[in-house]
Amino acid sequence: MGNSRLFFLPLLLVLTMLTACSEFSAVLKSDDYEYKYEAAKALYADGQYRQAAELFSMLLAPLKGTSYGEESLYMLAESNLKAKDYESAAMFFKKYYQVYPKGHYMEMARFNSGYSLYKQVADIRLDQTSTMEAIREYQDFLDYCPNTGLKEQTHAVIYELQDRLVEKEYLSAKLYYDLGTYTLNSIYGGNNYEACVVTAQNALKDYPYASAGLRENLSILILRAKYHLARQSVEAKRVERFRDAIDEYYAFENDFPESKYLQEANSIFRYSQRMVERKGGLLTDDDALVEKDGILEEAKEVKTKKQKKKEQKGS
Repeated sequence: MGNSRLFFLPLLLVLTMLTACSEFSAVLKSDDYEYKYEAAKALYADGQYRQAAELFSMLLAPLKGTSYGEESLYMLAESNLKAKDYESAAMFFKKYYQVYPKGHYMEMARFNSGYSLYKQVADIRLDQTSTMEAIREYQDFLDYCPNTGLKEQTHAVIYELQDRLVEKEYLSAKLYYDLGTYTLNSIYGGNNYEACVVTAQNALKDYPYASAGLRENLSILILRAKYHLARQSVEAKRVERFRDAIDEYYAFENDFPESKYLQEANSIFRYSQRMVERKGGLLTDDDALVEKDGILEEAKEVKTKKQKKKEQKGS
């Protein structure tokens, strides 16, 4: 952004001087700030970003209050960004827009501050504080630069980062689901399935703009967990909880009418209906759902009451 005005001396000449005389160490010691400034820009143009950053950092104090000082601070941030030192880049971009809130490079400083934080986001299995910081920085960028041409790109990154947070919650909910009846570390009254439901529901509530795929995965996980929760309930609560599973099925079918999990959801629905009809009396094992590769399905085709009566008469 406005890079053409950064270069006043012929860059080739400065680079030649730096290379031919092996002068970088001498430049570091020089009190000629104009020459040091031009050398820093020449190194940046040549892709020697770490050396450029070292020089720009030395110019902040002596050039403070001048147009060169503003430019040096921004170029210091840019040099660190290009050198992939994202932590330093984020710090100096932020410092730039705080010191120069209406500066020439304010828009790009705010955007690149968010980008530098984005490049530091942690593995999905780890703490996601860095992800939340990046989201906040990008949202601030949109607030301060509402007419930016980078709006669409920024929204896309924010949605991507939010999906990371949702996926983190999904993994937590899935862990509770996988723990199942294991009680040593369970919460919410000692039931991991209930913990799974609460965690997944909170994720759907907190991130309403999560991608459809993640919302679908969270929703089927809730339905599975409610099925297991109902099956393991005492008889007095079993009918109520299977009715809750039925309600969850209708919500799932409504939200995802073409879901890849629809067959599984239908199996849970049919089983839950039969349990309600039996007033909570457990069905036989061969009539229950089985879990295969994480998917609940009927072990065999469930026979209707009429079919069972015919078989009984035939015997």
